[in-house]
Amino acid sequence: MEPSSLYSVEQVAERLGLHVRTVRKYVRDGRLKAVKVGRRYRITREDVEAFTGLPLPPTARESAVRHRRVEVSSIVGIDAVDPETARRVVALLTAAAAGRGADGPPLRVETAYDEERAHMKVIVLGGPAETARLLEYVNAVVEP
Repeated sequence: MEPSSLYSVEQVAERLGLHVRTVRKYVRDGRLKAVKVGRRYRITREDVEAFTGLPLPPTARESAVRHRRVEVSSIVGIDAVDPETARRVVALLTAAAAGRGADGPPLRVETAYDEERAHMKVIVLGGPAETARLLEYVNAVVEP
């Protein structure tokens, strides 16, 4: 049995929005199944779910592990960019970011263009595959 699936009386009370004394009373009355480890009760996730009749929502930690995501931060500097090419890059990235699927992490794109220096910065934050796709688009537009 995984240690994360065992809860203390205090944790069960917090997760169910009950007072600790109430949970202890349920355990003592036999309404909520628990095992005594040392001087403390431990309650399994399954027993809490059987008691409530509902699935127990995951803790923040459990949720983070189950829904781990990877995010990439990329900053691209492009020299010798004329205003028209800069506008094309911005339009392409805006359309690509808006048209992506909703199944991955959010995709954020920021651009800045300094016409006097003919320099452009592109910042992309998102999942590795989506970021790579956008960077390929940038490369295709700016490569001669």
